[in-house]
Amino acid sequence: MRIIFLGTPSFAVPTLQALIDSQQDQVVGVLCQPDRPAGRGNRLHEPPVKVLAEKHNIPVLQPARLSKAPEMVEKMRALEADVIVMVAFGQILKKEVLSLTKYGVINIHASLLPNYRGAAPINWAIIKGEKISGVTTMFTEAGVDTGPMLLKRETEIGPDMNAEELAAELSQTGANLLMETLSLLRKNELAPERQDDSLASFAPMMDKTTGDVKWHNSGQDIHNLVRGLVPWPCAHTTFQSNPLKLLKTKLVDKASIEDRPGVLYLEGDKVYVSCGEDGHELLELVEVQPANKQRMPARSWVNGLRVKGGEEFK
Repeated sequence: MRIIFLGTPSFAVPTLQALIDSQQDQVVGVLCQPDRPAGRGNRLHEPPVKVLAEKHNIPVLQPARLSKAPEMVEKMRALEADVIVMVAFGQILKKEVLSLTKYGVINIHASLLPNYRGAAPINWAIIKGEKISGVTTMFTEAGVDTGPMLLKRETEIGPDMNAEELAAELSQTGANLLMETLSLLRKNELAPERQDDSLASFAPMMDKTTGDVKWHNSGQDIHNLVRGLVPWPCAHTTFQSNPLKLLKTKLVDKASIEDRPGVLYLEGDKVYVSCGEDGHELLELVEVQPANKQRMPARSWVNGLRVKGGEEFK
C-alpha cells in the first residue's frame, strides 16, 4: 500500500522504519512538525522522523499547522496514498485530511484506550501508579483519541520504570502492532470496536507546573511523579531558595524521626527526604539536577553544598 506517514519525535521512528523495511508498503510522503530551537545556544534541531525520512529520500512536509495549510493538503492528495499512518504527530487532523485516502487514518496511541486519551498517556499512566500500559491502533476521527479501536497490546510498567524507558518500549510495541494492523487491513479482516466513552480517562498536556513536588504527598506518589516526568518537564522542588530537579528516586522501608514533610536526612552515602501527611515516610533521592548544572548523584549534590541534614525543601 502507498502510505503517508505523520509523526515527529523519536517515539515515531520505529514505526516509520518498519514501514520503510516493509516489502508490501511504500512510504510516499512524511509530515512532521517544523524544526525547533533546542538546547544551549537554541540551535534548530530537525525532528527524528525527518532525519530518517530524508535518509531514505522520502519527501518531507513540515506544516506549522496543517489545518491552516490547504496547499499542504493538496500536496498530500497528489501523493495518491491508500492510507495515512499517524504516530505522535502533535496536531489535530481536520475532516479533509481524515477523508483524504481510501482507508482513512490509522493512529498508534500509547495507552490501552479508552484509558488515557490525550497528549501525554505514557506520563500520566506512571504518575497515576498504573501497573499495566500498552498500545492501541485505531481509526482516527474528529474527536481526540475517540475513534474505533483496532488492535491492542499490553506492557507491564515496572515499579521503577520511568516515562522515557516506557516510551522506548512502547515505541517498538507500536511498530509491531501497526504492521499487524496493516496486514489485517490488506486481508479485510480488521474488526473496529467503538470505544465506551463512559470508561474514558484523560492524559492532558503537561507543563512545568505539573512537576511541582508536594512533600506532604506519599512517598509512592512522589516517586511516581518523578518517574512520570522524565525527561521533561521533570519533578522539581526548592532547596536553599534554588530550584532542584529530581530525576531519580527510590522507595525505602524507613520512617523519619521528624513530624513534618520535606526535611533532608543523610545516612552514610544515602540522601533521604521526609514525606507523607505526617512526615513519617522517607524517600531516597538518587539523582538530581541543580539549576544550570548537569545531572548528578544526590550525594554529590549534598557534598557540594556541604549540607549536614535537617534543612527543608520547599
